[in-house]
Amino acid sequence: MLSGNRDKIATTTRALVTQQRRRRWVAALDAFAWILGTFLAVGLRLDFTLPLTGWLATLGLGVAAAAIQLIVGYALALYRGRYPYGSFSEVWTLALVVAGITLILSSVIVPSGNLIGLPRGTVLLAGPFVLLLMFGVRYVARLTIERSRKPSSTAERTLVLGAGYLGDRLLHTITTDPGSPILPVGLIDDDPAKKNLRLRGVPVLGRRAQLAEIAARTGATRLVIALGNADSVLLRELSDAADAAGMSVSVTPTITDYMLDGHATVDVRDIEIEDLIGRHPVDTNVELIAGYITGKRVLVTGAGGSIGSELCRQLAKFGPSELIMLDRDETGLQTAQLGTAGNGLLDSNEVVLADIRDVAVLNAIFDERRPEVVFHAAALKHLPMLEQYPDEAWKTNVLGSLNVLQAARRVGVSHFVNISTDKAANPTSVLGHSKRVAEKLTAWAGEQTGMQYLSVRFGNVIGSRGSMLPTFQRLIADGRPITVTHPDATRYFMTIPEACQLVIQAGGIGRAGEVLILDMGEPVSILEVAKRMISMSGKDIEIVFTGLRHGEKLHEELVGARENLERPFHPQISHAHADTISPERLDKAGWEARMKAEPRNNDTAVMDRIMIDQVVNGSTRVPQEAPSNG
Repeated sequence: MLSGNRDKIATTTRALVTQQRRRRWVAALDAFAWILGTFLAVGLRLDFTLPLTGWLATLGLGVAAAAIQLIVGYALALYRGRYPYGSFSEVWTLALVVAGITLILSSVIVPSGNLIGLPRGTVLLAGPFVLLLMFGVRYVARLTIERSRKPSSTAERTLVLGAGYLGDRLLHTITTDPGSPILPVGLIDDDPAKKNLRLRGVPVLGRRAQLAEIAARTGATRLVIALGNADSVLLRELSDAADAAGMSVSVTPTITDYMLDGHATVDVRDIEIEDLIGRHPVDTNVELIAGYITGKRVLVTGAGGSIGSELCRQLAKFGPSELIMLDRDETGLQTAQLGTAGNGLLDSNEVVLADIRDVAVLNAIFDERRPEVVFHAAALKHLPMLEQYPDEAWKTNVLGSLNVLQAARRVGVSHFVNISTDKAANPTSVLGHSKRVAEKLTAWAGEQTGMQYLSVRFGNVIGSRGSMLPTFQRLIADGRPITVTHPDATRYFMTIPEACQLVIQAGGIGRAGEVLILDMGEPVSILEVAKRMISMSGKDIEIVFTGLRHGEKLHEELVGARENLERPFHPQISHAHADTISPERLDKAGWEARMKAEPRNNDTAVMDRIMIDQVVNGSTRVPQEAPSNG
């Protein structure tokens, strides 16, 4: 241990000594630049025909300028590590110092130059020479340093798709990291104006349609997609093209993620199934969000869930005066606190352990904490479970939501956002019907208060606990068959961070009583998702069809039959008028009767279709009975 510490200290000491030595050399070269620049200015002005006294005066002037350069440079920490070597900030400071010295010495030489045998414009002519010499030294040094930091020739040869901002930042990261596992050998971009462009020394070699040809020509085996707003449809196309060319695929974050997370470098990771089915880059209006979040007391119910915890993490970035995270799951609250405060101590009043079914406790919390903004994410969400236990859906999704709404009304909450689901549009399940009633109650509260009480409806979020993708991943990891309801089944998908970004924005633009519907892109085939995940795993996994479960739709819907949409404020958020229902009109028996009277899925011959659809592929079968995940 002691030996290791001594080695670290010795290494650090050597690095410091090297840096100090480099700075001294830089200072000496800058001083020499003034002497050389002054001689060049005088010599070129007088064709190098100056008498000895004139040359001595020139030397004296150069030494004086060099001395001033060193004094000012050390005073401004120019030679004490204040600026990165060869950076724009260093160059700008250097230019100001040289300009200042030029003006100071010119004020002396212009009126008295002839008395000492020097041309009066000597310093004015010397200034540009000096700057050129200083800049030249720094450019050569920086070029040398950057070349020494380039990835090894043994790194994987890589093509970067996208010669824009993210591509440039990515190349900067890669080309200054000698340990980078990838070596950029070319750029691909469809913009005709960039066909002759070189970024960080890497040329644009062609367009997307030429991917296979360029890969063969350069020997590239990896494609990095550096497009700031690439959605899942485009990523699927690019992934398929790269796969056909025998290339593996990596991606960078979206522009929104890059800006919000404040990364100094662009990270690269292997493409994942989430990118291929649920990536919808969000146009974030930070000013809009800050207007109703910053400085406000914000409460999130269901804060320990997948959506709730991500909401809390994103809300914390906008500076609420207080962020109150409420849930009945103490482990979930710990996860939420880790995402916001960076610890899971559970010893502060920002985490509140409570059940939205408990009216008295909920009212006491609202009376004490007086939230101004509420995001209601607490709900039971698993469709087949609620089909078995509809009473629980009524108690939590209906009465629990009413409890939160009533508490919010009493303390004057100005913004209330109810997190809903696509299953509330033309509902066919207990889950859908219970969430639809919650939407109507929220619309009623908005109508009563005139405040921004609204619901936000979206489809499946990728990665939430118990959802399809984590289940598929677990089955694949265990080598067990993937169970799919039907070969034609489709679902809408969005990543949790992207959904939460839109939910937060919706809270700022929604009007009282509205249902806001997030743009989820095109529906995705569950069977195709399963096939892609199996392909990406490299395993031989069977796909088993089980049939739609009770209340489950073949194709989900985002918009109800009587809902008319408009998009007045945000291109990814649609607005619809919501029907209302007052608490006095709640009728559990009528609710249950309505569910029994209506069709419970939107495909009446599901199992017949499954039996006919055995042309899908040889790795699928229909079991007598099996659980389903999609």
